[in-house]
Amino acid sequence: MKGKLILFPVPIGAEEITSSLPAQNIELLASCRTFIVEELRSARRFLKKAGYPHAIDDTTFYTLNEHTTHEEIGNYLDAIDKGENIGLLSEAGLPCVADPGAMITRVAQRRGIEVVPLVGPSSLMLALMASGFNGQSFAFVGYLPVDKSKRAAAIRHLEERLHREHQTQIFIEAPYRNNQMLEALSTVLQADTLVCVACDLTLPTQYIRTLPSGKWKTEREKIDLHKRNTVFLIGE
Repeated sequence: MKGKLILFPVPIGAEEITSSLPAQNIELLASCRTFIVEELRSARRFLKKAGYPHAIDDTTFYTLNEHTTHEEIGNYLDAIDKGENIGLLSEAGLPCVADPGAMITRVAQRRGIEVVPLVGPSSLMLALMASGFNGQSFAFVGYLPVDKSKRAAAIRHLEERLHREHQTQIFIEAPYRNNQMLEALSTVLQADTLVCVACDLTLPTQYIRTLPSGKWKTEREKIDLHKRNTVFLIGE
């Protein structure tokens, strides 16, 4: 009998694991002696905090990040053919959503391996839930260009798409460029286009606010998003 590829969500900020992950997730960790992870140190910390019952030094870890090639992952799932379960850990949040884990899940599907997604926190969905924007039609577009003029053009394109399709637009930025992103949104967008800023989700410092772009020109001076995990949304 084949094993399974189990997709384990990881807390996105909550200090207590049990506040964002079901008990079943933590129990299922024990069924895996091999994990595919984005970053080894944080994966080991998570397993220790989750009460992983096996010796971590005797556990097999494979690294999968934005630099990993398709050739490198060829043997990552071999233990499944021997009947063993393998766990896929995101760095934070849901595996395979804005996460390199999609690469190995694609391989698993092609090989006929059962993929088991587990319930867990998603900063994108939590932000959408709290924004007040359209949750029936939305798009996550990842990162916008770093170049100032290209970023402005991308923002205008998203605004046009929002008004044409009534589709909420969701995106993120490198934490050290969050303040610049909010400045660009308040400058480039039409004054009445709504912008939601969702920061430090699930943490005591959580901040979620939806305002017209024009009001963010002054409101942004009251908050500092530097190096804080933030989701940006524009909507109606």
